[in-house]
Amino acid sequence: MKIYHKINKTLIFNKKISSMRKADLSGANLRYADLSGADLSGANLSNANLRYADLSGANLSNADLSNADLRYADLRYANLSNADLSGANLRYANLSGANLRCANLRCANLSGANLRYANLSNADLRYANLRYANLSGADLSGADLSNADLSGANLSNADLSGADLSNADLDFSLLDLSCKTLKVKTCIKIRTQICFHFLSLIKNAKDATPKEKKFYNSMIDYANKFHRTDVKRLEKISINQKTTNKNE
Repeated sequence: MKIYHKINKTLIFNKKISSMRKADLSGANLRYADLSGADLSGANLSNANLRYADLSGANLSNADLSNADLRYADLRYANLSNADLSGANLRYANLSGANLRCANLRCANLSGANLRYANLSNADLRYANLRYANLSGADLSGADLSNADLSGANLSNADLSGADLSNADLDFSLLDLSCKTLKVKTCIKIRTQICFHFLSLIKNAKDATPKEKKFYNSMIDYANKFHRTDVKRLEKISINQKTTNKNE
């Protein structure tokens, strides 16, 4: 394993080192460094340049990575539990299978990141940028995703039990409606968005019952609060009129 360490703010190439626990690497230039499997638990890597670094399988628990540059970094199966990644740039980083339990990712940039099957339970993701991130199969139970940008994100099979999605942007995202999302916390923006889609299913159904149509008419004022202004609003339908599929 190739390791770099810091002397008087200058990085030099050094022999193989297996542990740098609680090391001060703040502001260090570790671009392309091979730190796979390294023990960096409790280390200070704030503002460090770790772009393209190999941190796969590394122990970064309780590490300070605030405002670090981790773009395109390999963090597969890394232990980042309780780590501070607030404001970090993790754009296109590979975090598949990583442990981010209780990590601070507030305002972090995770756009395009691979978080497939990552453990993000009870993580702080407030105001995080998760645009087009792959969160399929991820554990987001108890995570705070309020005001996060999840537009275009893949949340298929993700566990959102008890997660807070208040004011999150879910436009064009892939979100399962399953037992794993039944206890998710939402805001009126998301609820009206889901309601609009649900009522659209009734409107376009060939076999909608009179009871369903009555329910549809009773809910369209609420559903039409849907935030997307480019989408045509729902209109009332006749209870006795047969519903038709506009796509036919």
